[in-house]
Amino acid sequence: MDQAAVKRDDITSLRTKLFYGLGSVSFGVKDNGFQTILLLFYNQVVHLPGALVGAALAIALMIDAFVDPVVGYFSDNLRTRWGRRHPLMYGAALPVAVSYLLLWNPPNWSQSGLFVYLVVVAIFVRTLITFYEIPSSALAPELTQDYDQRTSFFGYRLFFAWYGGMVMYVLAFRVFLTPDAQHKVGQLNPAGYGHYGLTAAIVMAVAILISAFGTHRFIPRLRVAQPTKGTLGDYFRELLRILNNKAFFSLMRAGILFYFATGLVFALNTYLQTYLWQLDNKQISVISLSTFIAVALGWAIAIPVSKRFGKRDGGVIMFLIGLAIAIVPLALRLLGLFYANGSPMLVPALFLFNAIGSALTIGASIPLVAMIADVVEDSELATGKRSEGVFFAGSSFMQKTASGLGLLGSGVIIAIARFPANAVPGKVDPQIVYNLSLIYLIAVVGLYVGAAVLLHRFPITRETHSDNLEKLAQEMKVLAEEPQAPR
Repeated sequence: MDQAAVKRDDITSLRTKLFYGLGSVSFGVKDNGFQTILLLFYNQVVHLPGALVGAALAIALMIDAFVDPVVGYFSDNLRTRWGRRHPLMYGAALPVAVSYLLLWNPPNWSQSGLFVYLVVVAIFVRTLITFYEIPSSALAPELTQDYDQRTSFFGYRLFFAWYGGMVMYVLAFRVFLTPDAQHKVGQLNPAGYGHYGLTAAIVMAVAILISAFGTHRFIPRLRVAQPTKGTLGDYFRELLRILNNKAFFSLMRAGILFYFATGLVFALNTYLQTYLWQLDNKQISVISLSTFIAVALGWAIAIPVSKRFGKRDGGVIMFLIGLAIAIVPLALRLLGLFYANGSPMLVPALFLFNAIGSALTIGASIPLVAMIADVVEDSELATGKRSEGVFFAGSSFMQKTASGLGLLGSGVIIAIARFPANAVPGKVDPQIVYNLSLIYLIAVVGLYVGAAVLLHRFPITRETHSDNLEKLAQEMKVLAEEPQAPR
C-alpha cells in the first residue's frame, strides 16, 4: 500500500469516523435482538419458561465473556500483513450471520432440548461477534490519542450501534411481527421472527465487511505486534498484570451495575409495553421512533458536555438527569397518576419521556466507553505495553457478564411476580402486572444510581490523560537518544 497516500488521508475525518462507526450496526442489531425480543420469543412464542430462558442466556453470556480477554490478547499480539485487527474483523462476518439466523429458527424439540439449543446457539452468536467487536473497538485508541477525538470516534460507534439496533426493532414490529388470522397480537406471531432473523443476519454481515474494508487503508499506520514467547501460564499472568489497572478496575465496577440494569431494562421493557401499557405492535413501533430522536440528541450533546465537564463528570450529570426523567411515566402509573391505557395522550406522553430521558442516558454512555481508551496510556506507563484489545475485551467481558445477570435477573423477576406463560394482554391479574412493574422500577433505579456513584470515582481526567501522554513522549525520547548496543 502507498504509504504517502495513507499519510495524506485525514485519519480523524468524517469519512473515517463513518466507516469506523458503521461496523457497530452488527453489534447493535445483535444486542437489541437479545435484549428486547429474544426473551419474549422463547418464553411466549416457543413456550420455554421465563426462568429457563433467562438462565440459558445468562449461561451463554458468562461462558462467552471468558472468551473475550483471550480474543483481546490474541488480537493485540497477532502478526499478519493485514495487521492485528483486520483479519479477525473480515473473518467474523459470515459466521456471525449464520449463527444469528439459527437463533431465530429453533427446532421443534422438547423443553430440555430447546434449553440446550438456546444455550449453544447463543454462545456461538456472542463469541463470534466478539471476533469482530473487540478488534474493531481497539482501533480507536490507535487511530487517535486526542482526548476529545476519542469521544467523537466512540460517539459515531454508539450512534450506529443504536440506529442499527433500532431500525431492526422498528422493522420487527412494523413489518415482521404483525397480526394474522391465528395471532391477534403481532408480538406472538412465530413466523415473523424467522423473517426478522434472516434480514438481521444479512445486515450484520454487510455492516462488518463495509467497516473492515473502509478502515483497511490505515493498516500501515497501526501498531505492529511485538513477537511474544512463553508458556500458557506466562500468557495468563501477563493478561492479569495488564488488567490489574486501578483506573480500569474503577470503571469496571461502575460498568457492572450499569449493564446489569440495562439488561433488565431491555429484557422487561417489552413486557411492560405489552402487558402494563397494553400497546399493540404499531404503538410500540411508534414509541420506538423516539429512540431515533434520543440517539441523535444524545450524540449531539455528548461531545460538548464532555468538553465542558470532562468525560467522567459530564457522563454522571447526563446520566442522573436522564434517569430521573425516564422513570416518570412508570412511577406515576404505579401511583395511579398517569394516563390510562387507551387514552389518546398515553402514546405521545411515553414518546416524549422516552425521547428526553434516553437522549441524556445515551449521551452519558458515549464518554463512558471513550474512557476505556484513556486507560490504554495509563497502563502503558506501568507495563510498557500497548494493550487496546485486552482492555476492550475486559470491558466486553464485564458488559456481557453484567448483561447476562440482567437477563437472569429478568427471568427471576418474572418468576417472583408469578407472571404466567402464554399471557394475554388485558387478561393478566392486575396485581401481578403491578408487582412486576414495581420490582422492576426499584431494581433499575438502585442499580443505575449505584453505577453513577462508582463512575464518579474514575481517576483519569483530561489533565491526567495529558500528563500520561507527556510522560510517554518523554520515555520514547529517552529511548531514542540511548546509544544502540553493537551487533
